[in-house]
Parts: sequence; structure tokens; C-alpha cells
Amino acid sequence: MPETLQNAGRRYSGLVGRDADRQYVPAPMRRDVRLLGDLLGEVLRESGGQGLLDDVERLRRAVIAARHTEQASQPGTLRAIGEMVAAWPLDRAEAVAHAFTVYFHLANLAEEHQRIRTLRERDAGDQPVRESLAQAVAGIRAEHGSGRVSGLVAGLRVHPVLTAHPTEARRRAVTEALRRIGALLTSLDDGRLGASERAETRRRLREEIDLLWRTSALRAAAMQPLDEVRAAMTAFDETLFRVVPALYRLLDRALAGPASGRVASAAPPFLRFGSWIGADRDGNPFVTAEVTRQTAAIQAEHVLRALQNATERIGRSLTVAASGGTAPGMVQALAAARQAHPELVAEIMARAPEEPFRAYLLFAARRLRATRASLPDPPGHGLDQPGQEPDGPG
Repeated sequence: MPETLQNAGRRYSGLVGRDADRQYVPAPMRRDVRLLGDLLGEVLRESGGQGLLDDVERLRRAVIAARHTEQASQPGTLRAIGEMVAAWPLDRAEAVAHAFTVYFHLANLAEEHQRIRTLRERDAGDQPVRESLAQAVAGIRAEHGSGRVSGLVAGLRVHPVLTAHPTEARRRAVTEALRRIGALLTSLDDGRLGASERAETRRRLREEIDLLWRTSALRAAAMQPLDEVRAAMTAFDETLFRVVPALYRLLDRALAGPASGRVASAAPPFLRFGSWIGADRDGNPFVTAEVTRQTAAIQAEHVLRALQNATERIGRSLTVAASGGTAPGMVQALAAARQAHPELVAEIMARAPEEPFRAYLLFAARRLRATRASLPDPPGHGLDQPGQEPDGPG
């Protein structure tokens, strides 16, 4: 029986260079690629039959053999591969190409997870991780003193600017599917999982890979400015909203050490975000004043929803009783809220009596929701909602 794509993961080191020793592909990464390759092979066989899987394997073996022989550059070798592909009907050629696209999406995902493992292993000791904020602060402090560190931090400004990529063809649906597969792959690293939990995770992985295989990889139409805006806000939902607080905490720990979290932060709010997307007047005739207005509405909706979810989540868990002492600032804030919105505050206080912190945060969450409701509704607003609303950095 010919080797199938299910065995491709076992030969992944060959895909990245057969002349390289297998030790350069760590065992956990080989395991992940093997698992993902197995599952994709199952999906291909079920979807397109054994014939599709055989054609994928024939092409894979031919290309690998050509790459690692002296005849790789000879016209006859490449011509034979071209003739193999040309003999397929168009729909079969498209299916084989799509199978390779999905496979390398999955292999790249396994590689990203291995990089995360490596970074976590480096962070397992007491010493600052190489090239980390902690190492930078410790190095500057040791060489120039704490005063130099304070001066640099006081003047720190980082201003990332998001830009559009009109040539980006990959759909958000594909990106979301890969994100879900990545989360399931991460869960398999949990040594506490039992056999039944691992079996369920494998089932869900197969389900997601099947969905990825059946999802059209390319957009049917070129991206428009508002498509670019929504793609960028996906990055905000899934990455920026969680990473930014973590970055501030990392710097605060590097500066304050054990006192971090118990004293005021020494770092100012140094991050400032900008975006060209949906607002850049660079000659694009599709970017109009109306598009920019809709861009602002989409961005505001995502930011406000993220803040609302985070505020409500923290509010529901911050059940500090008033008997433990309430800061004067909180007393004043609640009094101002009660004066401005007496009925709303009374409703919340009835459900959270003697819990001023919880009451105020739930009040803030309700106000954020009301602000969201007042936003203009951009076209396609219903399609703008992400699969999982951001709820803060956790």
C-alpha cells in the first residue's frame, strides 16, 4: 500500500531538508505534525476518496525525490512532474493544490507552537530571558544605574501603525479556523489530560481540520477598505487587546520587582496605536470620507465591546465587601454615578449590596454598553462580530 499523507508527518524532517539531521526537528513538533497529517489524511480520504490521497502522495514523493537528487534541475525531471499534474482534470489539480495548502498551514502552525514551547522553556529559570524587557532593564541598570533606567522609561514612546494589505487573499474564516486548531493543539500539551479528554480533543481537531479543508481558501472578490478594517480589528480582538496589558505588566515587573502590583507603575502609558486602514488618502478612490466614518464606528465598536466584557468580568469577580474599607475615590465615584443615574445604580446595588467595587464596575459596564448602542451602525455590522468576543487579558 503506498505511503499516504497520514505518514507525511513522520517524514516532516525530509520536507524541511533531508540533508539535515532529524534532531533539528524537535520531537514535540514531529509529534504535532504527525497528528495533524494523520487527521488531514483521514479528511482527504473521506472527502475525495483514496484516489485523491494517492495523487497527493504521488506528487509529494516526486517533488521530494527531485529536490534531493542531482537531476533536480534537469528539464526531464521537472517535465515529468509537470506532465503528472497536467494529466489531472482541473478539479483534481485544484483539490491537490488545496490539500497541500492546508497541510502547510498545519505544518506552519506546528512550527509556531514549537517556538512558543522553546520560549517557555527559556523562561523556566530565575534569570531574565535573553532579549526580554527584564534583561534589558537589568543590563541598563547594571551599566548605567537606576537613574538612567528611569529617564529612558519616562521618555519611552512606541507608536505602532497598522497598515492595509490589499493583496491579502486569505479569508478571516481560514485565520479563525487555524486559531481554533492552534488552541486545541496547545491543550494537548497539558499533561493532566486523561485518555478520554485526549480522544475528545483529537475528535475536535479532526472536526476543525475538516472544516478548514472545506472552507474556500481565497476571497471571491477583492478586499475593499472596510474588509481591511475588519481584518485589522480581528487582530485587535485576538491579539492586541490581550498582549498590551501583558506587555505593561512585564515592564512593571522588570522595573519594580517583587513590589510590582503593589506600588504605582513607574512606566507611563507609552503605547499609542495608529492606523492607515480606512483613512489613508493615498489616491485610493475607494477610501472616502464615508468609509473613514464607518471605519471609526467599526473600531469604536470593537474597542468598547472589549472594554465592556473585561469590565463586567472583573466586576462580577471583585466581591470586596464594604466592611473591608472603601477608598475615598471609590466612594466619590459611586456618589457621582448615583446622582447621574439613580435608577441604574439602585438596580445594581440591589444585586451587589455592600460591594462597592463590584457595583461600580458593573455600572461602568452598563455605561459602556449604552455607548456602544449609540454608535452608528456601519454596513455589514452583523458580519463584523468575531466568533469570540474579547474579554480581557485574563
